Amino acid sequence: MKLSVNGIEVDCIIGELPHEREIMQKLIVDVVMEVADLPARTDCIDDAVDYAAVASDVRETLVAARCHLIERAARLAAERVRGRNLVQAVTVRVTKSGAVPGIASATAEYSL
Repeated sequence: MKLSVNGIEVDCIIGELPHEREIMQKLIVDVVMEVADLPARTDCIDDAVDYAAVASDVRETLVAARCHLIERAARLAAERVRGRNLVQAVTVRVTKSGAVPGIASATAEYSL
């Protein structure tokens, strides 16, 4: 089954330009995980993926990484979430608003 955690807000250093290396910018991260259907059958929290922990993992990873590119940010977040117990596969979408004048946002997606 698929389980999604959407709209994770992450304030971090992201970007290539000199001024981007000095200021925090907001990324929006969506995580879609392929997980066993055990919690759907048992209705037990102990069998489920912890949404708050997934969001925390993504935030910690991207704040520490100080990536230049959203492509790298998507990969690192996917690797971290894929390492969680119960997660069989993951797709992470990282969106950066205002990356280029005249463009609403840029998005990178990475699947493991």
